[in-house]
This record gives sequence, C-alpha cells and structure tokens, in this order.
Amino acid sequence: MGQQAPTKQAPAGGPSHGGPVRGGLVRYVAAATLARTADGGAVVAIVLMVTTSGAPGWLAGLLGACITAPHLLGPLVARSLDSCRDGRVLIAWACVVHGATLAAAVLLYPVTWPAVTGVLLVASGLVGPLLTGGISSRLPAIAGPDQVSQRRAQGWDVATYGIGGTIGPSVVAAVSAWAGPTIAALILAAATFVAAGVVRLLPYVPPAALAAEVPRPAQTLRLMAVTGRLRRMLYLTITVAFSVAALPIAAVASTAMFQVQPAAAGVLTAAYGLGGLTGSAGVMCHPLRGDADRLVTRLAGFVAVALAVAALSGSFAPAVAAYAAAGVMNSYFFAATLAARSEFAPPQVRGQVFVWVGALKIAAGSAGTAAAGVVITGEPQLPLFLAAALILASAGASVLDRRGPVGLKTSG
Repeated sequence: MGQQAPTKQAPAGGPSHGGPVRGGLVRYVAAATLARTADGGAVVAIVLMVTTSGAPGWLAGLLGACITAPHLLGPLVARSLDSCRDGRVLIAWACVVHGATLAAAVLLYPVTWPAVTGVLLVASGLVGPLLTGGISSRLPAIAGPDQVSQRRAQGWDVATYGIGGTIGPSVVAAVSAWAGPTIAALILAAATFVAAGVVRLLPYVPPAALAAEVPRPAQTLRLMAVTGRLRRMLYLTITVAFSVAALPIAAVASTAMFQVQPAAAGVLTAAYGLGGLTGSAGVMCHPLRGDADRLVTRLAGFVAVALAVAALSGSFAPAVAAYAAAGVMNSYFFAATLAARSEFAPPQVRGQVFVWVGALKIAAGSAGTAAAGVVITGEPQLPLFLAAALILASAGASVLDRRGPVGLKTSG
C-alpha cells in the first residue's frame, strides 16, 4: 500500500503552502463524506441482507459484528499513516479494499458458506479506521495554518461524520426497499471507489518523520497516557461516547412514560441527529476559540447538562428539544476533540492518535449501549442521569488533572 519514508533524511512536516490549499477542503469533504457514508451504512446493509434471506438473527448479528468489531484493531494498521511516504496512497487503497471486500462479501453470500462472507467482512472492517480517523488526520495540513481556518475545517469534518452516520443507513434503507440490500451494499462499495479517487486528489503532505522514528502503537498509547492534554482529551472522549450511547435506549424506553407511540422514539433520535448536524454547522460559521484542552472539558460539561435536561423532561416536546440540544453540544465537543488531536499530538504520531481515539470511542459507544440496556429496567430515565453524572465526574477529574503535577503538557 503506502511506500516507506526515505531513510536518509526526514522531510519537513506539514504543508509547504502559506494558507489553505485551493480546493483542498472541498475535495476533503467530498472524500470523507463518501467514505464515511459507506462505512456507516455497511453494517445496516449486511444485517438486512442476511435477515431478508431467511437466515437466523444471530447470523445477521454475527456478520454485522464482523465488519464493525475490527475497527477496534485500527491502531495496529495506523502506524503506516505516519510512516508511509504518501498517506493519500494508503488511504486510497484502504477505500478500494473496503469497497472490494464489501462487494465480494455480499455477492458471494448466496452461493458460499457464511464463514467466507465473514472473513471478507473482517477484511473490510480492518481498513475501516483509515476511512474515519485516517482521513481526519489529513485535515490539519489541508485547512490552513491559522487556528480559525483549522477549527472551521473541523466543523466540516464533524459534519461528514454526521452525514455519513445518517445518510449511509438512510440510503441503504431506501435502496433496499426498491432493489434489495445487495444492491444497496454495492452502491456503498462504489462510493468507496469514488472516494479513493478523490483522496488521491488531496494535496500531498510529506511525512513528519523517518519511518524508523515513528513509534509503535503501544508506544503511542503510552505517549497519550502521559501527555496531559492528550490524556484528558482521550478519557473525556471515551466517557462522552459511553454516555451518549444511552440516548437511543432511553428514547425507546421513555415513550410509554411520555404516553406516545413507540415509533416516536425515532423522533427523539432524529432530533439528536439533526442537532448534531446543526452543531457542526455552528462550528463552521463560528469556529471554536480558546485553548482546546479547556474547551474539551467545558463542552463535555455542556453535554452532561443536556443529558440531565433530557432525563428531567416530563413530556415529549421538551424531551425532543433536549435530545436536539445534546446533539448540538456533542458536535461542539467532537470538534474540540479534533482540535486537541490536531494541536497537541506530535506530528510523527498524529495519524495514530486520530485512529486510537476513534477505535476507543467505538468501543466505548458499544459498551455504553450495553450498559444502558442493563440499567434501563424499571426507570427509563436512569441511564441518562447516570450518564450525566459520569461525564460531570470525568470533567471534574480533568480540571484537577490540569492543575496537578501529573498534567504533563506537549507544545501545541
């Protein structure tokens, strides 16, 4: 895939231009949206394909996990982002592999053993982190050198995640109803091929260090653990991801309390999603200002407040507003974490930091969904109260961490 960096001398890190690359951000948004739409919709297509074929639900869940679970192994392949000569080549190949293995999996499913489909989906999932955190790691060099340009671009990045997570499943649902889930999956695969071509059109950025100087995944995780600003960003990201995962569970469980139809849970989750897109638009129009380390703590607290308001809502309309507010605050929080990764991660490990955070965020979200399901019995709003308390505790810990002697800091 990517070629190794030369071993004679390290090229200068960062772009050679003095301002935003002309058209670079437009191409970035196009590539990221296509790739993340495919990544976000793939699991829905797989589950629909298996269930409509008459196979048992456990097989649908297992094959769905085959494409999502490998995202947790993303840090093992992320080092190549920081060590290869041209990261665009690596990400473009990741898009091609993702699309090719997804297409092969759905085409072979009716005519071969499910295990073959599972192996292909695992291969597709292994490169998934390069379509999410990997692409994000290219943004700092594209957006321009000043903080306002960087943070406005991060708003666009948040939007591509929101669009991908919303449009991907929606496209799959619409196409599946019209032509079947196999065709829907093939359309997603085609989107990744287009994304590969657009990624190759992104501006070239030389590697920030020699290949031999790029730390291993475990070393990068240790660096994040001992660097105060990265550590705080990491555990607050994990905590917020774990906590907001309770929202869909609480939405379903609270419809009886609000005396509305069970389908109204979709309105609550849609309000959260629309709030997220609104928040990303807000960051684009009015980029975040101030120290990213403090912003991450402050915005995590705002997410906690929104969750608490949702938990305290006694009727449906205020709950819809609270879910929307939670989506807005989570987008602002996400943008702040992107700023922290970009500004505080050393250049030679920036790609790995993006992918590490993404992988742990996915794991936290899955754990949060499971935990919310366990504690939901009896009191539908209990998971939201606990989630808000957990975030506030972590935010408080980050304040003490920042003031304490263990809060080691890197240069921005």
